[in-house]
Amino acid sequence: MQKILYFCTMAGIYIHIPFCKTRCRYCDFYSTTQLHQQDAYTQALIQEWHLRCPQWLASHPHIHTIYLGGGTPSLLSTANLQALLTAIYADIDTSHLREVTLEANPGDFTLEKVQSWQALGIDRLSIGIQSFNDKTLEFIGRRHNSAMAKQAVEIAQQAGITNISIDLMYALPHQTMADWQSDVAQALQLGVPHISSYGLIYEDGTRLTQLLENGQIQAVDEELEMQMYDYLIAQLTAHGYEHYEVSNFALPGMYSQHNSSYWNDTPYLGLGAGAHSYDGTKRWWNVCDIDLFIEQAASQTLSPEQEELTPQQRHFEHVMLGLRTNKGVPLISVNSHQVQRLLEDGLVTIDSNRVIATTKGFHLLNRVIEELV
Repeated sequence: MQKILYFCTMAGIYIHIPFCKTRCRYCDFYSTTQLHQQDAYTQALIQEWHLRCPQWLASHPHIHTIYLGGGTPSLLSTANLQALLTAIYADIDTSHLREVTLEANPGDFTLEKVQSWQALGIDRLSIGIQSFNDKTLEFIGRRHNSAMAKQAVEIAQQAGITNISIDLMYALPHQTMADWQSDVAQALQLGVPHISSYGLIYEDGTRLTQLLENGQIQAVDEELEMQMYDYLIAQLTAHGYEHYEVSNFALPGMYSQHNSSYWNDTPYLGLGAGAHSYDGTKRWWNVCDIDLFIEQAASQTLSPEQEELTPQQRHFEHVMLGLRTNKGVPLISVNSHQVQRLLEDGLVTIDSNRVIATTKGFHLLNRVIEELV
């Protein structure tokens, strides 16, 4: 088997902003409604950056992407965003930056705020729309409506930000195929260059999972969920979007560079409570507790948990992540004895000696990965 080289000098920075005004019913990411902690948390992020950056930049001198995720990063005040990004920019060579993304809730948009983001070097917005159905939005706990979602995109475009991504969700409780077709049509009307779309997963501990377990809601039928996914792919590709990752679609040249780094095995440094980091051989993550994180950052006693990846684990992740994308993985890096059967079943294709999952293969991706590793 060919040896796979994982190390790369380019890198990204992920910054977790955990603040939310309210918690969505489906979300299991670490978040908090303690908005009064913003100032202290921002200072803790800066302290963590100063603690981490000398060692990180010594081995990863070229930072290509910065991604502020959450939570709801658009809740962070302009003053705190400026303090945070100014601290990072002071230590890196910003000429290598290709993309600075901010996740944003449609309810937080004003022209003045978007222009303030631009002034701080933020050139890409990821807007969490999820649906254009107001009843659905209310049920899943979003704090915006359809009109606000469309207005947010218009404001961003008016400000001159062209690199815009929106999120959509399908297989939501009570969602019909007609509902989903309407959502996809309205998303296409916005003319944004990037769309991420995810089928609902009932994560442990979320409100939707509790409702499901109590019999108060029913999960969408698996066949309907597959039909929704197939419809999404057909519509978006027909309108010129490239299906470059299982859940991501982009017009040519508009892939998410930061998220692509996760699938391409590029190192990234995570800052903040609950944030994960990866350097090519090991992974570590901060405590999911804002008070403890602030305390540890202030006393320079951050103690993330970590795991050293074995060669077998790294190989599995290389195959698993590669098969999520339209580039697939090198034929020489997988179990060749299984490829023919997967070809016959229509789950993969081979192009330029690379194994690439088909749409049918995306539906059964776990099986494809297990057979090829």
